[in-house]
Amino acid sequence: MDIMRIHAKQGRVDTDRTEALVILLCEDETLSTPDETLLDRALGGALRELRRSREFEGKAHEVMLLHTHGKLPAKRLILAGLGKHHQLGLDQIRQAMGYAVKRVRQAKAGSFTVALPSVTPRGASMYDLSQTLTEGAILGSYQFTAYRSEAPAGKGVTAMTILVSQKNQVSSSSEGIRRGIATAEATVFVRDLCNHPSNVMTPTKIASEAKAVAKDTGISLKILEQKEMERLGMGALLGVAKGSYEPPKFIILQYHGAKKKDDPPVVLVGKTITFDTGGISLKPAENMEQMKADMTGGAEVLATVRAAARLKLPLNLVGILPVAENMPGGRAMRPGDVITTLSGKTVEVQNTDAEGRLILSDGLAYATRFKPAALIDIATLTGACVVALGQFAIGMFGTDTKLKEAITSAGLRAGERVWEMPLWEEYFEQLRSDVADMRNIGGRGGGMITAALFLSKFVGDYPWVHLDIASTDWSERERAYIPKGPTGIGTRLLIQFLITRSLKQESTQA
Repeated sequence: MDIMRIHAKQGRVDTDRTEALVILLCEDETLSTPDETLLDRALGGALRELRRSREFEGKAHEVMLLHTHGKLPAKRLILAGLGKHHQLGLDQIRQAMGYAVKRVRQAKAGSFTVALPSVTPRGASMYDLSQTLTEGAILGSYQFTAYRSEAPAGKGVTAMTILVSQKNQVSSSSEGIRRGIATAEATVFVRDLCNHPSNVMTPTKIASEAKAVAKDTGISLKILEQKEMERLGMGALLGVAKGSYEPPKFIILQYHGAKKKDDPPVVLVGKTITFDTGGISLKPAENMEQMKADMTGGAEVLATVRAAARLKLPLNLVGILPVAENMPGGRAMRPGDVITTLSGKTVEVQNTDAEGRLILSDGLAYATRFKPAALIDIATLTGACVVALGQFAIGMFGTDTKLKEAITSAGLRAGERVWEMPLWEEYFEQLRSDVADMRNIGGRGGGMITAALFLSKFVGDYPWVHLDIASTDWSERERAYIPKGPTGIGTRLLIQFLITRSLKQESTQA
């Protein structure tokens, strides 16, 4: 997907010449905002009448298009609702932009202008507003058409202008746009990777994508092949990959952005199962095609490292992707097998469909070699997460209060919220094995918790957070800026966490 061109400029809503002008309005507001008053005057009271008749109320998800018939330089006026003023947050603005850009596309307008909303969330800066508008527009216009024989007619929406009222706001808005493009582009990258079928997006193809990212951004890259994994003793990753014709990969990307090259890095580890049949513990056939997105965590780590490099964030970052395909076969790992992980700990495999925690155990153990300042893993790990949290929250576990608080804050800003779950040692009783150090499942009760507790045994004493995105990685329906299918949710959360962390580090060093 070609990313929309976006820039900021100073101007007025009643004089801007554009194919479509988008105005974001709150519900139950009187006609008092400067932009709405200017437009209403030019349109002979049309907006006031729409409010009076309740044809447009400004409710969340509400969108209306008006033709201006030459009364304004803008050919069309698109009104998008933000909902109630007292409930307004950045994500309400992001959602309104997602709906608005779809209406722009339906009108076959190739470009449009959006005015900064006159009513904004408390504490929101020009950076925040411009970043949010940018994300909503790019993510809301997303389409995946790589395998369609007939591409959609027209080029779609190719350009957006953010209209600011004062000249001194252009620079701040432009920086917000830069961040918004980086975060949205990263999410689009993840969606594309996860939309490709598994006969295309194999472990070898993932490695190829990592090489392209490294070449594009100057990131250092190391890819461990099977023989090197065997030498190191990565029995968990190798065990999962045994049943597949596709060889596993272990990908390490390093970005050095800190002033001191030896500053402890943030290390991200992403589950990268390019297709998950469940192995010998075969999954039901229904919805198994969605398992092409079981690599979402790894795709998000890859996209996040690329975005950090493009934004030139002043921190050191490592991305680790243990990559495999989980298949049944004559050589496949069986229930009851015992494997030895990279850490030396042994695991009795009681269910081969609990493979994500196995490959992550080797990924996390390898990550500790970098002595991380913060260690975060992200994975489509458990169906129990879907049961517990539904589709609107990411499950979070962790060992460090400050790190959990930073992740929670980043999630709120990004509109990708997390919900902390308990990481209590009592649950480890369910993982005790009669023949090994632990087993890889703990029964139905507390399945998300036992999975996270399993991972905690491989992170050492480093500050660690685990994000279970099995609840959010796939959407059954299209929403404001979320497409049907792979969502890429978690990507902007990680990038926002890194942006905020790097800004705090810069202010501390100043």
